[in-house]
Formats: sequence, C-alpha cells, structure tokens
Amino acid sequence: MTIRIIAASRSSRLALKQTEMVLDTLAKLNKYDNFQVLKINTAGDVDKRPIFSMDRKGVFEKEVNDSVLNGQADFGVHSLKDIPTDLHSELLIASVPRRADPRDVLVSKNKINLVNLTKGSKVGTSSLRRAVQIKRKNPGVEVIPIRGNVETRIKKSLDGSYDAIVLAQAGLSRLGLESTIVERFRIRDFLPAPGQGAMAIVCRRDNRSIISLLRKIEHLPSRLASDAERSLIKGIDTGCRFPVGALAKYDRESKSVHLTARAFSIDGKKTLSVEKIGKGTRANEIGEATAQWFIKNGIEEIAYGWRDALNSWDKI
Repeated sequence: MTIRIIAASRSSRLALKQTEMVLDTLAKLNKYDNFQVLKINTAGDVDKRPIFSMDRKGVFEKEVNDSVLNGQADFGVHSLKDIPTDLHSELLIASVPRRADPRDVLVSKNKINLVNLTKGSKVGTSSLRRAVQIKRKNPGVEVIPIRGNVETRIKKSLDGSYDAIVLAQAGLSRLGLESTIVERFRIRDFLPAPGQGAMAIVCRRDNRSIISLLRKIEHLPSRLASDAERSLIKGIDTGCRFPVGALAKYDRESKSVHLTARAFSIDGKKTLSVEKIGKGTRANEIGEATAQWFIKNGIEEIAYGWRDALNSWDKI
C-alpha cells in the first residue's frame, strides 16, 4: 500500500534542495512511499531586515514547524542552525543526516582573498559572528549587511554591489555553486555558527511511525556533534543576536566529542576561547559544561556591548 508523506520546507531554492536530498534518501529506503513537499514562506523570507535585528527566534523555522503541529505536514526539513533551542514541546528533532562541510567561504568577483582586499572594500554579511571575524582578519574592510537567498547574494557580489560576501560552504555545495568560492576559511581562525552545515528533520513527538522512518537516515557523528553545539547555545541563550562560533566533532575511534567554541567582544579585541572533550554519550553535557565555562569567564560582560549596538554596525 502506498503511503503519502508530506514534508514541509521553506520555499527558497536551497531549502527545497535540502528537502529533496532528504526525500531522495528516504525514497531509496522506502520505495513504495509517496513523498510530497509543502512549500512555506517564513517570516525570515518576507522580512528583509538583517537577521540580528529581528526581535524573535525561529524566523526561518516557526511557520514550517507550525504546519507539522497542525497536521498539514508529517515533518519539516531545516538547516539545523535555524532551529531555536527552545523547540515546541510537542516537537523533536527526529533526525540529523550526515553533515556537510561546516566552513564559511568567501565569494569575490575579482577573486581576491579576504586579507588582500583593499581598505574600504565592502564585504557583505548579516551575521554578527561573521562580521567580527571578517574584521579580525582584515580591519580595513567595511562590513555591510546583506539579505536575500544564496543566489541573490552571490549576484550582488559578482555584479560589484559588494566587493565580497561570506557564506556557508554547505549551501553553495548543495546548489552546485562551488565554482564561485574564492577562499575557504580555516576552522581554527574562522569558527562557523553552531549547527552550520547540518540539516535537521522535525516531527511530532507522538508520531512514532515517522520518527522510526526518519531515524533510518540519522548520522550518529553529526547528531552527537550538533547536540553538543546546541546545548552550548542553549546554556548561554545566544540565538542569532550574539556572535558565538562553535564546532564539535565526533571521533569514532575514541567515541568522544571534541567541542571548540569562541565568543567575541563587539570590537573583536576580547575573545573567550574554550575546548572541551568528553564521551559521545554525554554530548549534551559537554555543551552545557562549555556554556558554564563561558558564564564563569565573563561572557555576560561581552554580551552587554552587543545588546547596546544590535541595530548599528558602526562599532564592528
């Protein structure tokens, strides 16, 4: 018997591509299922202000997950970093498929690396985390907010509206746009956002058949790494409005999780850096311990400056 399963997705090309990847993988395991996509416009798709200036969480997530809650869809496919840590109590992240490369990359019409861009060059991003790290690598550039889908932002760089832009490599790879990449930043000096490169599939807690289906495409190392990163940001309650970079990796041989995290002051002069290692079965505890380390070492003091300047890039 054919079973119809509906997946909710943002309507951007990247979101639909990610959903297509998930459904293709599921179809190979469940050849007789009929998968359909429910396209949804979220608040983040409609509101073109910089993400950090929006006074709400889940700007790319809520409407998609609402469709799961009300029964319009069986599950929603997300970029993991878009999902707030205070997910609705009736929902859960049922599956985290294999994570893509989490690095940030530079796209530039003139194919110039970030450190070689001349003073006053305009670099586009609406990520506070990226903005600070861009200025740390090249203090002379001007960081300018940019919104729009991946293709729109790339076009703005290639047509000269910006001298360069910084994006996640995962999105470019999934869209077949890797040829536009000029520079791939090293993780050790340009930490990505928690969850960057990972997808997450959300469904109702009481939908056992869908949970069982989605668990078949879970990638354990990606899940444990993302659990550690999400526990960290939950512990310090950052969301998109305060720049914290973090990346966890799971080592199969030692069955351990290694979490590296860094928080920045608004001028980039003060940095809190920490690394924690622990058993993979305690990934959440590693993230929580990292959050407690940040709190004990003054992250609130750093965050205070950001709260005073969320609507201005003058000090970045």
